[in-house]
Amino acid sequence: MRSLMLTARSPIGDESRKAATDATRIDPARLAVENLKAGYGRLEVLKGITLTLPGRALTAIMGPSGCGKSTFIRCINRLHEENAGAWVRGGIRLDGQDIYGSSLDPTVLRRRIGMVFQRPNPFPTFNIYANVAAGLRLNGMRKRSLLDERVEKSLRRAALWDEVKDRLNKPGTSLSGGQQQRLCIARALAVEPEILLLDEPCSALDPVATERIEELLGDLKRDYTLVMVTHNIQQAARIADRTVFLLMGDLIEEGSTSDLFTNPKDPRTESFISGRFG
Repeated sequence: MRSLMLTARSPIGDESRKAATDATRIDPARLAVENLKAGYGRLEVLKGITLTLPGRALTAIMGPSGCGKSTFIRCINRLHEENAGAWVRGGIRLDGQDIYGSSLDPTVLRRRIGMVFQRPNPFPTFNIYANVAAGLRLNGMRKRSLLDERVEKSLRRAALWDEVKDRLNKPGTSLSGGQQQRLCIARALAVEPEILLLDEPCSALDPVATERIEELLGDLKRDYTLVMVTHNIQQAARIADRTVFLLMGDLIEEGSTSDLFTNPKDPRTESFISGRFG
């Protein structure tokens, strides 16, 4: 009965084949999370998360509001610790290196692990070109020809170049919501990160813009490690290679997206993906 119910209600189907795990493409784990606990003051938000995240794949982090999804990815590039009263225990290793080790500067880490936020946040006083070049200039790149090359490459990688190449001097905020989010992705890609974290990147977008972002992520995951928070169960089914289900700070289940959606091992996972809560 469970299998029939999930087949009827689950978004897994013909369109999900593009998100199915391809064992010949997905690389071994880039990130290893070991008994990760995090919170604020006496509040424990994450309660001991242990899992690995593979390279050249998109991992979706899903769960109801307040389950710790955003805190989890903010721990990965050490943004969580920037909040007042925040704390982190346990470990996260990137290619075997402890990212919380004293020898690793968080600023250097964030060049390797980029972040795209829920709402598009182009710099309001910068034009399109300057938005993409901001991180490059911050890291000391000044030669105009190099900046031009990297800006164009990043905008092409974000599937935005053809739409903005004739108005690079226009404000970034003059673009539509979906274009602004792709601009923010281009800005993140410009510094050539190895990993890209995305915190509900489509939640503020219309269906057409969402489809464009999903197509873009499907392309980017061939070359990057992507970790995406999403409330959208159907979105996870469409584009994620692996899915992680969090509930009240606990890791309930994780695995290939097709397996988790069609044959969940935990009844709480089944209840969530079938829409009975969340």
